[in-house]
Amino acid sequence: ANYCMMSDNLKLAAAVALPYLGGIYGGYITKNEVNTWYKTIKKPCFTPPNWVFGPMWSTLYGCMGYASYLIWRDDGGFSSCALRLYGIQLALNWSWTPTFFKYHNIPLSVAIILSNLAAVAGCVVKFRPINVTASNLMVPLLAWLTL
Repeated sequence: ANYCMMSDNLKLAAAVALPYLGGIYGGYITKNEVNTWYKTIKKPCFTPPNWVFGPMWSTLYGCMGYASYLIWRDDGGFSSCALRLYGIQLALNWSWTPTFFKYHNIPLSVAIILSNLAAVAGCVVKFRPINVTASNLMVPLLAWLTL
């Protein structure tokens, strides 16, 4: 029984840690661009101040990771269609930062963010009948992506 609990705890830790891997790489790319290129582009008036991004993404990644664990646990592991959709949104999420900050490709980054918005909305809907908490944990990301 202790082995199973430890195993579940390791699975939970891995699921929560996974989104942060792309976030660490994204942070590395972003730190060099925030005070240079990003400063020069025209942004909407509702763009959050730069200091908000770190704490917000730290929170969102934790929510995403925990949601993925709940879906993995409650919907058949890696064979879950809902978990595959989560993987798609995570890949889109990770691809946006280098596309925008490293390559400065604004049209492609807009396409990625809109695709990610759709994938996250799909997660919210697809997760709900499996685990309401997992669905609710994706709502803040959905809201953030609309900014």
